[in-house]
Amino acid sequence: MGTNFMNKKVHKDYIRILAEAFFIIIASLILNHIAGGKFLTLFNLKFIIVGATIPTFTAWGLSFIFASNITDFSIGAVIILAATVTGTLGNLFGLAGVLVGGMAVGFILLLINFQVYNITKITSWIAGMGMAMIYESITVIYSNSRLKNGLQVIQLDDDKKIFGQPPAINIILIIGLIAAYVVYNKTTIGLNVRALGSNQEVSKMMGINVSKTLLLGGLIAGAFFGASGFLTESYAGRAIAATGLTSIATIFQPLAAVLLAQVMEKYINLMIAIPVATIIITAIFNVLTLLGVPSGTLQQTFLGVIVIIFGILAQRGEKGVVK
Repeated sequence: MGTNFMNKKVHKDYIRILAEAFFIIIASLILNHIAGGKFLTLFNLKFIIVGATIPTFTAWGLSFIFASNITDFSIGAVIILAATVTGTLGNLFGLAGVLVGGMAVGFILLLINFQVYNITKITSWIAGMGMAMIYESITVIYSNSRLKNGLQVIQLDDDKKIFGQPPAINIILIIGLIAAYVVYNKTTIGLNVRALGSNQEVSKMMGINVSKTLLLGGLIAGAFFGASGFLTESYAGRAIAATGLTSIATIFQPLAAVLLAQVMEKYINLMIAIPVATIIITAIFNVLTLLGVPSGTLQQTFLGVIVIIFGILAQRGEKGVVK
């Protein structure tokens, strides 16, 4: 009886996955027709995958933050500062400086954030906004100091941008997928972080060290945010310093991807669903651009609508207030 029920459930899941895949294919063909055949070209598809890579790493980091039941609004500022340091160290020390610059900043800033949460006991989203303003200010002060000295705002030299271009960026995406999947699903820290997010009190009774688990989860997220930083600098050449919490806008697309991935999680693993979701969202904006919808306010409006819709879908069945 139980076996038959499970078989029927698996069968229904496969049918639903196939139905959704069929829908995506049909939708892509329709969009390609509307865009005059420009959407499904090999060049454009490569462009979409490259464009989806940076928000994918950010979304992987957010998934660990959210699994720990933490809401941190400083992530955008962390990535911008990581990109700025990447440009400085990359120009000084080459590709090693690019990697170390981004990853080190991601580790250090998330270590600071989680120490602040643990020591002060301030609600994470409030503390996160304070940390965001601090990190934004550091980036702006550094950028302004260079301008006053007659120097350019940090821009990575062309010969150091290899990680932001194919095939290197595609290889990094694959490495990131493997790392995210293994850490999230196959390691003790990944399981403990998810248990902690589900119920902290029960986790304590199970013998999980809450402070240590939160810190390790934050450091893992920091690695992904650091990767987003050096990829941003490698892809764009430089990151624009932000003030007044405008850096928060950096995480809207990755946030939409996490929410869509949570909807898809019923059928595929979350770490695999995240790059799929990010590619879908990137493709949507790619089509908008091909159709002549100007980037900026109008496309940001679409993104806001997407975040709300995916948020509603992801939280269906939840009772009470969702954090």
